Amino acid sequence: MRIADADILILPGLGGSGEGHWQLRWAEKMSTAGIVEQADWDEPDPEDWTDTMVQAVELAERPVVLVAHSLACIALVQAAGRFPEGKVKGAFLVSPPDIEGNKDLPEEARAFGLVPRDPLPFPSLLVISDSDPYCSLEAAADYAGAWGSDFHQAGNAGHINVHSGHGPWPEGLLMFTRLMQRL
Repeated sequence: MRIADADILILPGLGGSGEGHWQLRWAEKMSTAGIVEQADWDEPDPEDWTDTMVQAVELAERPVVLVAHSLACIALVQAAGRFPEGKVKGAFLVSPPDIEGNKDLPEEARAFGLVPRDPLPFPSLLVISDSDPYCSLEAAADYAGAWGSDFHQAGNAGHINVHSGHGPWPEGLLMFTRLMQRL
């Protein structure tokens, strides 16, 4: 699938994707991409976040590919069963937090509770760093196995955000392009 043939819905995590974040850069460069805006980036309501994602997918005019970072990965998995059947063609999941096992997560993230372990009804690629402060490789591999996601280790890359030095993140764009080619 070509990027031009899909609506690319970009799903930022807790706090949103600030200036310079790779998600914002991608939204600016891809003509069919857009950020799914949440009502509250800093004190998220899980039901509101998932409802907003479902509505964005429903309103999309073309097939949808989701690009989620951090807490948005968990919300996406929680919303997946509510997406219109067959409309979401794939998902690029970057740095999902270990909600259940990481004691260092902000309290706001814990509101998302237990993480579903059902396979996603569309192809997906989960990307995790060896040094992500919010998720171990083992927890990410468990997520990938449960969700049926392909798994990619991104090396020593922190939380794959601006703070860890990932503004443009060209390696991520290459991975995303490979995912699109498989869809």
